[in-house]
Amino acid sequence: MHKSLVAEFLGTFWLVFGGCGSAVLAAAYPELGIGFVGVAFAFGLTVLTMAYAVGGISGGHFNPAVSLGLTVAGRFPAARLVPYVVAQVVGAIAAAALLYLIASGKAGFELGGFAANGYGDHSPGGYSLLSALLIEVLLTMFFLIIILGSTSSRVPAGFAPLAIGLGLTLIHLVSIPVTNTSVNPARSTGQALFVGGWALQQLWLFWIAPLAGGALGGLVWKFLDDAD
Repeated sequence: MHKSLVAEFLGTFWLVFGGCGSAVLAAAYPELGIGFVGVAFAFGLTVLTMAYAVGGISGGHFNPAVSLGLTVAGRFPAARLVPYVVAQVVGAIAAAALLYLIASGKAGFELGGFAANGYGDHSPGGYSLLSALLIEVLLTMFFLIIILGSTSSRVPAGFAPLAIGLGLTLIHLVSIPVTNTSVNPARSTGQALFVGGWALQQLWLFWIAPLAGGALGGLVWKFLDDAD
């Protein structure tokens, strides 16, 4: 299983470094046009590329909520859940650490939000705790349905990473203004550890909501899959 854990570490590292890196580094130059759309596509592309690169080794979860949802749906053994989550969280923290080192090399560097997730005063659009909770649960649930559906035997093989990557892009386009988009507790943890303060205080939501959404997505797909 150690190769699978290395693959999950690398995949989650790439997701956080590429996605959050686009927000921290590239989006600092709005005149170049990346903005929310560019960040959304960056996150989608990280999952798409690594799903093709290492998905055949580990399944390409890169997200504790995905691992939980797959377990609930009966697609992933429960005994492997905790090791996967640990590998994902460590990968996210490593990516955030390297991103911090790179970003801090700029003269006049200020940490700012560092692409951390938040609600209330720390939501990009000032959205409430309830809004953040609802959108994170809902979007993670649909993300699992996309993952489980596109990787089922009912659809052509080989195209799942495209659906999953574009699905994650859409999720970010919808929810960046609300929470800065988590749907991934590992991604949220890495950034929050460096921001500290409010980000750590609000981190609980970005574990509970995605995990709940992932489990719901697994249950919904299991119902649909058993319908035949």
